[in-house]
Amino acid sequence: MRVLGAVVDDETRCVHYRGPTDVIAMRFACCGEYFPCLHCHEECATPAHPIERWTAQDLERRAVLCGPCGHELRIAEYLAVDRCPVCAAPFNPGCRLHHEAYFDFPRQPEHG
Repeated sequence: MRVLGAVVDDETRCVHYRGPTDVIAMRFACCGEYFPCLHCHEECATPAHPIERWTAQDLERRAVLCGPCGHELRIAEYLAVDRCPVCAAPFNPGCRLHHEAYFDFPRQPEHG
């Protein structure tokens, strides 16, 4: 799967987010391309364009790529897990802080 932007390794880490759990890339609703993060999209999308967010009607779309194994998660699936359902690679919990940058619907409350 092609991932655009300032990618630094084959698990989709980028110059902006390159910690051990920064292993997903997001397909952007506006262009259909995968980028590791919103900053990579802003810097590298061609032609340059504003980010469009996924809506609640898009929950069944495959739009999240697990860098370690290449599995494409549905948006609903990604929002419900903290690791890849195929390879068990953990996802960065801090990504939840950027929910509104990618999704045009409220984040579900955490269950504990």
